[in-house]
Amino acid sequence: MSVTTRLPITDGKAVRRYVGQVAHRHPRLLWTALGLHVLAALTALAAPRLLGGLVESVENGTTRSHVDEIVMWLALFLVLQSVLTRYARYRSQVMGELVLAELREDFVANTLALPVGIVEAAGSGDLLTRTGSDIDQLGWSVRWALPEWTIAVVSAILTFAAALSVGWWVFLPCLLAMPPLVVGLRWYLARAKDGYLAETASYSQITTTLSETVEGSRTVEALGLGAKRVELCDDDCAKSFEAEKYTLHLRTVFFPSMELSYLLPVVGTLLFGGWLYTRGEVSLAEVTTATLYVQMLIDPVDRIVSILDELQLGAASLARLLGVAQVPDDREVSGRTPSSEKLDADDVRFSYVEGRDVLHGIDLDVGVGERIAMVGPSGAGKSTLGRLLAGIHPPRTGAVTVGDVGLVELPLGDLRGHVALVTQEHHVFVGTLRENVVLARPGSSDDAVRDALGAVDALEWVDLLPAGLDTVVGSGGRAVTAAQAQQIALARLVLADPHTLVLDEATSLIDPRAARHLERSLAAVLEGRTVIAIAHRLFSAHDADRVAVVEDGLIAEFGSHDDLVAAGGSYAALWESWHGKG
Repeated sequence: MSVTTRLPITDGKAVRRYVGQVAHRHPRLLWTALGLHVLAALTALAAPRLLGGLVESVENGTTRSHVDEIVMWLALFLVLQSVLTRYARYRSQVMGELVLAELREDFVANTLALPVGIVEAAGSGDLLTRTGSDIDQLGWSVRWALPEWTIAVVSAILTFAAALSVGWWVFLPCLLAMPPLVVGLRWYLARAKDGYLAETASYSQITTTLSETVEGSRTVEALGLGAKRVELCDDDCAKSFEAEKYTLHLRTVFFPSMELSYLLPVVGTLLFGGWLYTRGEVSLAEVTTATLYVQMLIDPVDRIVSILDELQLGAASLARLLGVAQVPDDREVSGRTPSSEKLDADDVRFSYVEGRDVLHGIDLDVGVGERIAMVGPSGAGKSTLGRLLAGIHPPRTGAVTVGDVGLVELPLGDLRGHVALVTQEHHVFVGTLRENVVLARPGSSDDAVRDALGAVDALEWVDLLPAGLDTVVGSGGRAVTAAQAQQIALARLVLADPHTLVLDEATSLIDPRAARHLERSLAAVLEGRTVIAIAHRLFSAHDADRVAVVEDGLIAEFGSHDDLVAAGGSYAALWESWHGKG
């Protein structure tokens, strides 16, 4: 299994600060919803008063018309409460959807801004879990849990205040619930956050293992690693089971203890209120009203406690989503402008794992408009060097510059105008062919798109599409071959028009004859531009101005094809082997 580095998770202070910022951005929505919740809770408080008075009037003797009047008032307050609650929830959900949309946009922006090296080190599983289950959990919390919890808190506060308005003595029975509530909440909250974070992290690990197994299925099958991968999945599931078992234990201890604490105030109010009534210190209406208010407290307090579990899950998901923004940038923009398009690497060293360099002090000067081929055995460091020359990774030591300005000193938008990387990995997005190509330069005309496709010899099959540039491709659309998808990726690059191209085996999925034809067409279009081609097919090297032979993280040889063949070194051996002369 590959070694992965998890993306950071923000702390509770940052989560609270974000919630505060959300409230500050939407004060009108927030206070409107809160005001409606308060009014709805106030209307609910009328019923115990009316029923308390009704009980006492029945004891003292009353009329049918008086009872009818009380019932009408009860019905009126009930209807009013229903209307206010409906609009309060509506406003809360509108705010929730708005906040959730903003959070998603921020998360997407932060994810797209992640350094590529960090994404690769973290693996796909962590990001997939955050974009999937964490977003879903937070959506549930924002749409349902938070509005319901707000209603419960407002109702509990106002109901408790109404109960105290009956008389000071109601406070004493309510005190009976405080010790088990406080102890239970402190015990639960001290353990819940870490428990739920561990639970969601276990989901990420399961997703990582499964995605790695699926993506590398051919390798797994070829090397007979199926049993090992199943064992890894079983281990991940076992850890997830233990994490869920722990959070379930928290709930099975916490919630039953809370249920007991709810009953104590009701029993205490009846007993204490009845004792005071026998002494003539309170009326029957006051005992009845107080008991009903304390009984009313059970529902909002129970919802506060129950929904707290959902909010813990939501807070854990929010912490993971906000954590993406805490990844440090791998570039420090200096504001300097390159004086030319000359690309240089000076004593460049780089490591994926601390203490284990894969590049060992590489020096390379690339002339403006020059075509350089990088060849060498697999694992020698060609692709890594190419990524550094494209500004994907910053070097550990040394510098990679364009016009004497470090690539990591340039904003990404400016960097891609100077140098761009195209690899054998490519993606066709769901949308029209036109939309796929103009990703490199939004707003480009159809003529520019066709010119870019023509530059990579793609017009022959594009013109056969049923709707031409308007044909929908990608998942669910018209299927394109691997070679066609690669041509689309290259057409984007032509349209982006960078001065320097780093091609990392960009034509590896096209058959050799088509690949050579494509490379020649691309070379013609990019005449006068700098091209660094990383390839295992040596005809690319033959066509290049100079060839860099990379071995064990060093440039072992560097010169023209003819000079290197004449030198009789590593490149000459590779060339002879390529032509079957070795």
